[in-house]
Amino acid sequence: MKKYLITGCAGFIGSNFVYYMLKKYNDILLVNLDKLTYAGNLENLKGCEGDSRHIFVQGDICDKELVSSLFAQYDFDYVINFAAESHVDRSIANPEIFVQTNVMGTVNLLQRAKEAWYDTEKKSWKEGKKYLQVSTDEVYGALGAEGFFTETTPINPHSPYASSKASADHFVKAFHDTYGMPINITRCSNNYGPYQFPEKLIPLMINNVKHHKQLPVYGDGMQIRDWLYVEDHCKAIDMVANAGKIGEVYNVGGHNERPNIFIVKTIIEQLCNRLQDDGISEALIKHVEDRLGHDRRYGIDPNKIKADLGWYPETPFEVGIVKTIDWYLENEEWMNRVTSGTYQSYYAEMYKNR
Repeated sequence: MKKYLITGCAGFIGSNFVYYMLKKYNDILLVNLDKLTYAGNLENLKGCEGDSRHIFVQGDICDKELVSSLFAQYDFDYVINFAAESHVDRSIANPEIFVQTNVMGTVNLLQRAKEAWYDTEKKSWKEGKKYLQVSTDEVYGALGAEGFFTETTPINPHSPYASSKASADHFVKAFHDTYGMPINITRCSNNYGPYQFPEKLIPLMINNVKHHKQLPVYGDGMQIRDWLYVEDHCKAIDMVANAGKIGEVYNVGGHNERPNIFIVKTIIEQLCNRLQDDGISEALIKHVEDRLGHDRRYGIDPNKIKADLGWYPETPFEVGIVKTIDWYLENEEWMNRVTSGTYQSYYAEMYKNR
C-alpha cells in the first residue's frame, strides 16, 4: 500500500487531487493535513467521509512535532505539498504570512521528510520515497506577447506570493542538490474547476453574476493567463509523483490562453443563457484600479511533461468552463456558506474602494 501525506487537502486543488486519487487507486492511504484557514473547507472533502483510505488531520505544516509524528506513524512514501497561501491580492496586503506558510512550512516538511527517509547509517535514501512540491508559473514573472515559460526560464517573481513560492522551490531544489533528496517540482498555469474559493476570478465572477453584483475587472482586463482544468492538473501530479525523473521540474499547462476580460464575458454569456435572466449583461462589468505589479501574460510550454510522461491537457477551455459553471450552479449551498462571514469584509477591502 502506497502512503501519501497530502498537505492543503481541504483547499481547491488539494481536494480535487484527493478525489482523483481515491477514484483511480484502491490500495492507497491518503493522510490529509490541512490547517483549515479561510480557503480550507472540510466540506470540500465531504465525499470522502467513511472512506478508510482517507484520514484527515487538522494542523499546520509549520508544526514540527505534528509533522514528525505523522511521519513516524505512517512511514509515508510520498509527500505532495499543496499547502500554501495562494492569492496575490492577499500577499500584497500581508506578505509575512506568505513567508511563514509557503517558505517556512515547506522547509519544515522537507526537514521532517529528510529525518524520516534518510538512513544515516547507510548514508542513503530509502527506496520509493519522493517529495513533490506543487508550485506555480508565477515564479517565472511575466512574458511578452510571444514565447512561453519553459523549465529553464529564469525565476523572476514579481508579487510577494510569487516570491514566496519561488523561495520554496529553491529550498526544494537545494534539498535535492545538497542532500540528494528525491524531489520533483511542478509549476502549473491558472487552475479552474470545482471547489475553488471565490477570491479567484472564475468563481468570483460566477457568484457575482448570479447576484447581479458588479464584476470587478483589473485595469483593461487584457491580462492573459493559460487556463488548466483542475482534473487535468491532478492527473499530471500523479504521473510526476510516480514516474517523474528525480530532481526534475515539470511545467503543467493547458494550452488555453485567454484574456481575463474574455473569461468574464464568457461567464456572463453562459449564465445569461442558462438562467434566462435579463439582469445579466456586460453592464455589470466595472473596470477597477489595476493590481500592483500585475503581470501582463503567462503562458506555459508543457512539452517536457508530454515527452517524458505522456501527459497532455484533455479538457479544452470551452468544455471545462461549462463543467465548472455547472458545478457551481448545482452547489449553491456550498457557495453560500463559503461566502458568508469574513468573506464579505475581505471582498469589500479588495474591491469596493477601487
